[in-house]
Amino acid sequence: MQSSNPETALKDKPLVIGDMRLNSRLLVGTGKYASMDEMKSALEISGTDCVTVAVRRVELDPKRGENILDHIDRDRYQILPNTAGCFDAKTAVRTARLARELIGTNLVKLEVLGDERTLLPDPIGTLEAARELVSDGFCVLVYTSDDPRLAVHLEQAGVAAVMPAGSPIGSGQGILNPNALRILMELVSVPVIVDAGVGTASDVAVAMELGAEGVLLNTGIAAAREPLRMAAAMRDGCTAGRQAFLAGRIPRKLYATASSPVEGVIEASNA
Repeated sequence: MQSSNPETALKDKPLVIGDMRLNSRLLVGTGKYASMDEMKSALEISGTDCVTVAVRRVELDPKRGENILDHIDRDRYQILPNTAGCFDAKTAVRTARLARELIGTNLVKLEVLGDERTLLPDPIGTLEAARELVSDGFCVLVYTSDDPRLAVHLEQAGVAAVMPAGSPIGSGQGILNPNALRILMELVSVPVIVDAGVGTASDVAVAMELGAEGVLLNTGIAAAREPLRMAAAMRDGCTAGRQAFLAGRIPRKLYATASSPVEGVIEASNA
């Protein structure tokens, strides 16, 4: 039964990952901004509830001044530390443990990259690190390729969410293989968050229309000509794509179907 209040009827449920509940399905990174003030404004405009921080880029020596954590409102945002810049399982696990001590959270976005040129995830190292971190009590959101079978193995390892790349990190190419993402989402039951390669709001909308539970992005906002305006666009694209997925698109047809009935007109003219 539909609600009599249209706004109530359109209200979405929160995104739940482990113990984390997010009202916004847009997760946003904190790197590459021209200034900390620009970063804070972009985060606010994006409407995000969850921001990622690269632990390896956090300045741990207070004598050297403020670090990025000093500019993030912990009461407003859930911080998701990530292991960006790690190229083997051992380093990624060590970085995750450092993040737990530094930030006080069991959440981690796991990244184990294969090489510095492509920044593609290393499947073997990723699976190895995921298993170790899950056994160590972490809530693991894992960056991976769009390989459906690897996603299944990661779910079996106990991760809380899989985060397949739409395209290579920072490339802005959008969703290159939607069919792989569709299959992946059919095979796993944990939330699927499309991560990496998003260049504009329509990329976010496409990911959400495919059925992704959320999108994580950074460069698409931070490197835009007007980051604050793009933050608003990404926010709206995420909402539009999610609502379209929930609404259900009409089937694609080869030929036209009239949108206005003609039966009454024909019957009147023949009378």
